[in-house]
Amino acid sequence: MASPGSGFWSFGSEDGSGDPENPGTARAWCQVAQKFTGGIGNKLCALLYGDAEKAAESGGSEPPRATSRKAACSCNQKPCSCSKADVNYAFLHATDLLPACDGERPTLAFLQDVMDILLQYVVKSFDRSTKVIDFHYPNELLQEYNWELADQPQNLEEILMHCQTTLKYAIKTGHPRYFNQLSTGLDMVGLAADWLTSTANTNMFTYEIAPVFVLLEYVTLKKMREIIGWPGGSGDGIFSPGGAISNMYAMLIARFKMFPEVKEKGMAAVPRLIAFTSEHSHFSLKKGAAALGIGTDSVILIKCDERGKMIPSDLERRILEAKQKGFVPFLVSATAGTTVYGAFDPLLAVADICKKYKIWMHVDAAWGGGLLMSRKHKWKLSGVERANSVTWNPHKMMGVPLQCSALLVREEGLMQSCNQMHASYLFQQDKHYDLSYDTGDKALQCGRHVDVFKLWLMWRAKGTTGFEAHIDKCLELAEYLYNIIKKREGYEMVFDGKPQHTNVCFWYVPPSLRVLEDNEERMSRLSKVAPVIKARMMEYGTTMVSYQPLGDKVNFFRMVISNPAATHQDIDFLIEEIERLGQDL
Repeated sequence: MASPGSGFWSFGSEDGSGDPENPGTARAWCQVAQKFTGGIGNKLCALLYGDAEKAAESGGSEPPRATSRKAACSCNQKPCSCSKADVNYAFLHATDLLPACDGERPTLAFLQDVMDILLQYVVKSFDRSTKVIDFHYPNELLQEYNWELADQPQNLEEILMHCQTTLKYAIKTGHPRYFNQLSTGLDMVGLAADWLTSTANTNMFTYEIAPVFVLLEYVTLKKMREIIGWPGGSGDGIFSPGGAISNMYAMLIARFKMFPEVKEKGMAAVPRLIAFTSEHSHFSLKKGAAALGIGTDSVILIKCDERGKMIPSDLERRILEAKQKGFVPFLVSATAGTTVYGAFDPLLAVADICKKYKIWMHVDAAWGGGLLMSRKHKWKLSGVERANSVTWNPHKMMGVPLQCSALLVREEGLMQSCNQMHASYLFQQDKHYDLSYDTGDKALQCGRHVDVFKLWLMWRAKGTTGFEAHIDKCLELAEYLYNIIKKREGYEMVFDGKPQHTNVCFWYVPPSLRVLEDNEERMSRLSKVAPVIKARMMEYGTTMVSYQPLGDKVNFFRMVISNPAATHQDIDFLIEEIERLGQDL
């Protein structure tokens, strides 16, 4: 390695001392810093030149206008080939970027500026002084900007401005005070993996065009099956476009397992099939039944207890009723982590019933599957190892960037038999490698996005223990919130007892309603509280949390925590903000 006073590291003064106090040295360091992508270089320069440079660079809270980079050269060639010229985006279009001749320099400059925009957004996402959302009504955004598509191309300066505008009005889902959905947070390794995946821009259907990604999917799905508890990680699986599709895959495979002739002959060749799931389950079960021709009337909703868990005795009763009518029960979908209550169905009892009546058992663990990574909380999924199939969404509780959903199947080869169509232009049987790695024929899709790399790279970066720490922290924060509001004036819990997941469901009762009797008028007025507070949250941009009615319960807040950036202070802020925004209602 070169010494600090020689070679590459020699800057500023003629003697090569590299004195950081010397202005020449700072300028030299800055020149090197600018070789780093966009904003990183600017920040390094700011450190070298002091706060004045940093303040000038920041330019306030509005995103900087994507103007040309310094001054353009005076020659008239386009694209300019002058070695000293800087890139002027006002005179450049997408056709000037690679693969255009002489397109390398403008391409690198353009992508570096795009990266600068993205990195600024990433940093802001974790800044609690910034808004979670800059809310505008749809008609306002439509009127404020011209979003229409045109026949003629825009220049690259305008393209960069579109990037800034889009992020300006995007929801900062990585913000520590964003609690609105099950999928929150912004993991840096996962983000890097997503960028790499888009750069590779390949398809998952054959090994020949996605060799590493196909192998990583094989390794990762096997590991997930091991964690579920299937011996040696045996079985099958696939990454699909979300939990709803994974659940539909399970329904499709369960039907094929019982009646393989349905693949060629259709529903006319099979008796009336019936699926069972809890009344608190995800709507995707009915949507899948509609898409597969089974019909939503053939999905029977099983009663739940006051905590939202399926009641096994009601499940068995409804199975017997269906059989007495001459129908064929073919699937029971239990839920491990319901969307609203975060409830875990009693999987062991459900498994016993499924075994007794020879019915396919599916577990929708899209939300709760992440708890399998935690030694402290995995008991909540006891019995999942007896399932025939499992949906597990790492893009939820494990914080993997959207989308990342896996369908795991215990019986190997069943997915292939169910879905394969032997397309000879993709799945030639005389290839020179092991054809079992051509996974595309077992998927419903032909084109399939690479979703595994985000999860695999994060797993390598965190280890299983890192995911465990993340999940344990989120559940601890949920318990912290529950312990505060259960005894705080103005709050009522939707159900009694500590939450099993990070879902904390509650009503905020403004002072004006606290004196009213518990009657229909009070419920009617209470139902309007959460929607108004939520609207005010969005208009102020301070935080976001979801609400909904459920059954006979009027609108209540459903707090969920999956963002590792959240802290106790953010929970405290949420409570105070709800009270600030709702005290006058």
